[in-house]
Amino acid sequence: MIRIASVNVNGVRAAWRKGMPTWVDSAKPDFITLQEVRAANDIALKVLDDTEYTTISHDAEAKGRAGVAVMARTEPAEVREGLGADGYFDRAGRWVETDYRLGDGSLLTLVSAYVHSGEVDTPKQEDKYRFLDRMTVRLPELAQHADHVLVTGDLNVCHTERDLKNWKANRKKAGFLPEERAYFDGFFGDVGFVDVHRRLSGDVDGPYTWWSMRGQAFDNNAGWRIDYQMATPVLAQAAVEATVDRADSWAERWSDHAPLVIDYDLPAPK
Repeated sequence: MIRIASVNVNGVRAAWRKGMPTWVDSAKPDFITLQEVRAANDIALKVLDDTEYTTISHDAEAKGRAGVAVMARTEPAEVREGLGADGYFDRAGRWVETDYRLGDGSLLTLVSAYVHSGEVDTPKQEDKYRFLDRMTVRLPELAQHADHVLVTGDLNVCHTERDLKNWKANRKKAGFLPEERAYFDGFFGDVGFVDVHRRLSGDVDGPYTWWSMRGQAFDNNAGWRIDYQMATPVLAQAAVEATVDRADSWAERWSDHAPLVIDYDLPAPK
């Protein structure tokens, strides 16, 4: 059994200081993908150095922004940074691919992705659509590259009304725009990937993975399901259990996101 967790840490230094190590020791994932690391590679690696994991960190050119990482109990066979052939997102700190050879000889490609939050009618939203366009191209390429592909991370879009508590009030806001949601129709439709968390959870509200730090959003469970594990079909069929490790109280949170943890019935990496 392989346990894969994904979490937007909202700054790895702050998360580590606030209690993330306790969660790592308790959850014991085989792989952890991080988003919004918000630290240069050398700093992120120093923070995460005293663990049982090998860490791949892909920082952003913009200091203190974005950043993604993959922590694994084994060395990757290959690492690729950025998204798209023209280099536009190479230093954005939003996409890193890692390859691992599993015990049965199959190849797993694990991606940590951090899609732009966006803002309607701004260049930020244009970049978000450009990134989602690149994902639409890259996902089928990855499916041809590896036996199993898992794209994880904070994708900053609620796909359906089930994924957002206050969906009616957010219909014209970034994160729940029809144009954004249409990309996910494609990812889980013609592109052929599977929303593993939704498949395991069923047709229920949430389970949410992000709550605003403002007001009573966390206490009232007024959340957004914007963190995903998107898998190729055979890998999705191997998924057996999904958990959102939501903190017991607002005060115990070490990020505004909760880790999404999914167990897969696959042999451990070599």
